[in-house]
Amino acid sequence: MTRPQDGRSGVEATYGPLLTPARPGGTSGRPVQLWALLPRELATVFRPVLADVAGEVVREIQRTIPDYARPLDGAFGKSLKTGVQMAFLQFLERIGNPEAPSEDRRNVFLSLGVQEFHQGRNVDVLQAAYRVGARVTWRRVADAGRRAGVPSATLCLLAEAIFAYIDELSALSVEGHAEAREKAAGALERRRHRLMELLLADPPSPPELVKNAADLARWQLPDLLVAVALDQPSDEVPAAASNALADFESTSPCLLLPAPEPDKREQFAEDLAGWRAAIGPAVPPAFAARSLRAAREALRLVESGGLADEPVTWCVDHLSRLWLLKEPFLATELVRERLGPLAALTGKQHSRLAGTLLAWLETCGNVREVAERLAVHPQTVRSRAQELEALFSDGLRDPERRFEMILALRAAPS
Repeated sequence: MTRPQDGRSGVEATYGPLLTPARPGGTSGRPVQLWALLPRELATVFRPVLADVAGEVVREIQRTIPDYARPLDGAFGKSLKTGVQMAFLQFLERIGNPEAPSEDRRNVFLSLGVQEFHQGRNVDVLQAAYRVGARVTWRRVADAGRRAGVPSATLCLLAEAIFAYIDELSALSVEGHAEAREKAAGALERRRHRLMELLLADPPSPPELVKNAADLARWQLPDLLVAVALDQPSDEVPAAASNALADFESTSPCLLLPAPEPDKREQFAEDLAGWRAAIGPAVPPAFAARSLRAAREALRLVESGGLADEPVTWCVDHLSRLWLLKEPFLATELVRERLGPLAALTGKQHSRLAGTLLAWLETCGNVREVAERLAVHPQTVRSRAQELEALFSDGLRDPERRFEMILALRAAPS
């Protein structure tokens, strides 16, 4: 390039005063301040250079980022190319007017974040593409600036402005990605709530309707599931909810999730830590409502003292008691009719003979086994058996009466 007599390049001679960084104005925010410091005429210097950089950026992105190493056709390719072109257009507009309207740019880069989410990628991949674009752009701009005689101080400001600009674009895409993720999560939550409603319907919902709802909710219907009724809420959602259909909004929160294998019961209970819970019987999905009814009944019995107060109650361990206590009046009548001879005893006598009677009936009168179960001497068992014979007479030998006595002893308050 021919230099004038004062030793300056042609660009410096033409734009000399303008290529010196401008003084900061009254704008606020570091990115706007950076653009305001740059001479406006730089847009004219770099416009021809940037005209063909978009293609180079796209090729470099495809070369260095495996997720983008595929034909750029369809909506994905169109969005990427549009995004790169829009970035350069706005880059030049920013130099000419730091506060130029940017709504179109905002929409484009928000949209890129949304599309990344729908492509199943996290936002890190797109941010890597932005870094590639910034590197290629700065390399071409710096080279053109040096050839044009742009002062080093101005190029340094330009570099900072470019990378601040890329940070802005990246932040927009992160925002779009987050909004898409939240929207999808909301839609998925609504679909799972709908699936839960269908599973808990009584009478059961049509199988095809449930299957379609499960597909939309992205929830694999298990062969067997359990309902979990919850009480005494914790501040934290239980770990078990991560794989469950959950309702924490109602006054009776509950979960539906695949039935655990027998050897996983302990871990399953640990995943409910912080809550009092009752776990219903394992049932096919069509009978989820029945499992939940049993679980809620178990919680009710725990609260009333009908079942032991434990953090986790497994209905399968108390089926006969749940069945009997479902109808309190009939259970009370059964106790009154079949255990009447014990009613006149003192509390201590009642407890001692009732425990012996249950063990005697369940072991078919095996003295040694009863003694081991009650941790007493066999002679003590024989003595108590004589008392029971005196109280119940022939009832101890009648099969139906024996069965009803066992039920009554199970149903009687502890």
